[in-house]
Amino acid sequence: MGTTPLILLTLVLLWQFVLVGYTFTLAGNAADEAARDAALTHATYRQATCEESAREKLPASWIRHDVARCTTDAADHMVDVTVDLRVPVLFPGAIDFPFTVTAEASAVLEERY
Repeated sequence: MGTTPLILLTLVLLWQFVLVGYTFTLAGNAADEAARDAALTHATYRQATCEESAREKLPASWIRHDVARCTTDAADHMVDVTVDLRVPVLFPGAIDFPFTVTAEASAVLEERY
């Protein structure tokens, strides 16, 4: 009986570490997909496509603010995407930790003829 609180605390901490890892995975995938979609889009619609693509790849509980930032480097012909997500505390959609997980991805701009 005396070790039950210790076991429960250990399980809670393990679950929280799983949420941190899952948040890193979600951010990385959203950044990759947003970069790929933005690279295939005309420059006029690139920012909107980038943001929309990143949001589509994330569960609603992880979207709290503008999560994706896209920049285009015309000299390098690259689009760079940064996705920022907050790590939830125990249950996604409730409260978040005050720090963010950041993932970055780049893709070569595709020219369509």
